[in-house]
Amino acid sequence: QVQVVESGGGLVQAGGSLRLSCAASGSGFRFNDMGWYREASGKQRELVATITSGGTTMYAGLTTGRFTISRDNAKNTVYLQMTMLKPEDTAVYYCKVLGSRGPYQYQYWGQGTQVTVSS
Repeated sequence: QVQVVESGGGLVQAGGSLRLSCAASGSGFRFNDMGWYREASGKQRELVATITSGGTTMYAGLTTGRFTISRDNAKNTVYLQMTMLKPEDTAVYYCKVLGSRGPYQYQYWGQGTQVTVSS
């Protein structure tokens, strides 16, 4: 069984910073691509950023250089450093992990962490 646990959300003023963390665990699993998505109230879930096990990153245009994704493979943990936050960044942020065991690959989501940016 795989567990994906996010942390680090909270309330911050516009212009502030937050760092989200997501730790994946599961016996016998190897964790490949990891990424962050967000879902604002009344809107569809959207991609924020992804990172491969080799460290290749991809960002959605909405981040415009304000967010940085990174990972610690030894800890199976992915981070999202968010700076210059705006009220429109308010959303539930979800971590998605692609885990493989043997020839099979599975997709797992965390429970989400709320980020609220006040103006």
